[in-house]
Amino acid sequence: MSNELVIGLDSSTQSTKAIVWNTEGVPIATGKADIPMANPRLDCFEQDPHDWWSACIDALRDCVAQLNARNIDSSAIVSLAITTQRETIGFIGEDGESSYPAIVWLDERSRAQVAAFSEQFGEKNIHRISGRPPDLTPCLYRFIWLKENERKAWDNTKCFVDVQSYLVQKLCGGDFRTGWPSADPMGIVDMQSHTWSKELLAAIDLDESRLPTLHAPGSLLGTILPQVAKQTGLPDALPIYAGGGDGQCAGLGTECTTTTRAYINLGTAIVSGVWSPDYKYSKSWRTELAAQGEGYIFENCLRSGAFLLNWFVDQFVAHGKADADVFNRLEQAASDIPIGSDGLMVQPYFSGVMDPYWDTAARGVMIGLSGSHTESHIYRAILEAMTLDQVMSSEDLEIELGYKIDHYLAIGGGANSALWRQMLADASGKPVLVSQTIEASALGAGMIAAYGAGWYPSIVDAAKAMSGDTVKYEPNSSQNSRYRELLEIYRKLYASTAEINHDLVKFAETKIT
Repeated sequence: MSNELVIGLDSSTQSTKAIVWNTEGVPIATGKADIPMANPRLDCFEQDPHDWWSACIDALRDCVAQLNARNIDSSAIVSLAITTQRETIGFIGEDGESSYPAIVWLDERSRAQVAAFSEQFGEKNIHRISGRPPDLTPCLYRFIWLKENERKAWDNTKCFVDVQSYLVQKLCGGDFRTGWPSADPMGIVDMQSHTWSKELLAAIDLDESRLPTLHAPGSLLGTILPQVAKQTGLPDALPIYAGGGDGQCAGLGTECTTTTRAYINLGTAIVSGVWSPDYKYSKSWRTELAAQGEGYIFENCLRSGAFLLNWFVDQFVAHGKADADVFNRLEQAASDIPIGSDGLMVQPYFSGVMDPYWDTAARGVMIGLSGSHTESHIYRAILEAMTLDQVMSSEDLEIELGYKIDHYLAIGGGANSALWRQMLADASGKPVLVSQTIEASALGAGMIAAYGAGWYPSIVDAAKAMSGDTVKYEPNSSQNSRYRELLEIYRKLYASTAEINHDLVKFAETKIT
């Protein structure tokens, strides 16, 4: 066991990473490949499943090449598990090809279907079964959109797939199959029975035979095909175990297995979660199946996280990301600006809002702009908005559940920002721990693979052994009082702008004839 290795494969929204882990959760090699995304029209985001597959192969091949360069034979790799972007859905026909482009979780085309199905089936029933209030993000409403708007594609789809089931089928052959925590974000899983919901499937006229089969995390899904072993350099017949969505695997990778620790992923979206042994649902969070196969994750999600920072830099900062130093420059300048960005505040709901308002027509707002504000003020105001929104959501969750969250454990690319992580500590008044790896989703998948390989008696034991050390950032009490004042102003912003945003969305959707 001491010389054995496992792979956690993370197929996320923008890239795929294949990371080799040892028994202590130390990364040994990392392969990476980008995944393109199309934006064919307003608020529509699509991907080609072929790109998921090619990025998977390239990342695995790169990973093995790095091992070989270190004189480590790939035969040391004994298992693999996959974690993937959630709420992204592919439509695969009888011939194995896409009958329609995969629709990414960022997509907003199904707004009308959210409203109509909520009224037809009942908001409370949807929430009770799926753990999620009606919202643009789950795939449920995109099923209906496809059926109503692309009937040929609906009829020609043999299987509606999450990213994990697609990759497992390509790696191992056979039917499409996936793990519970990868399927439940589709919004059609009965969260208490861990099965596809018969009530929801009947309501949208979708037969279960057109969906992947569901398996507990850590279940053996198959072994890789000979041609895949040859393509990647992986061992023949390498076993693949059922993983989960990137959010739940991030919770596992940060050892978020108690009610006192909250992980926060400062990534494309900002996602935080707290583990619970019991099923509960509320508008203050969305409920997910935990990646260890035991209990649930109560999750807050801000759809436009680091995606919003990238959008701002690309669209409004000279040279955009072509300037390799742009983020360092903005962060240094923003660090010298006082709390509150000299009177500038942002509402970060550029892709609607999930908890606590569940409003698909919410939009981004900048308020308080003056001629004295610079790009650095806007950059800081965006960071403050995302931070305040997270603090607000976490506090609402604590109050409703009666939990006391002791600290955050921060992961994702944003955890590299000294300004952002200290801002989170100061605004929340809680210590922020930063893991030795920001790739917690891939580590969570690696923990599942380690359990599958027999290294540990349970997935939770694997998490305890492999989660690694952290660095703690303490809150500054004097800064906290200032952020508390700012948070009270921020809490007023949504109600003050919601009606205007709704009117603007309706206006933009009106066709001129």
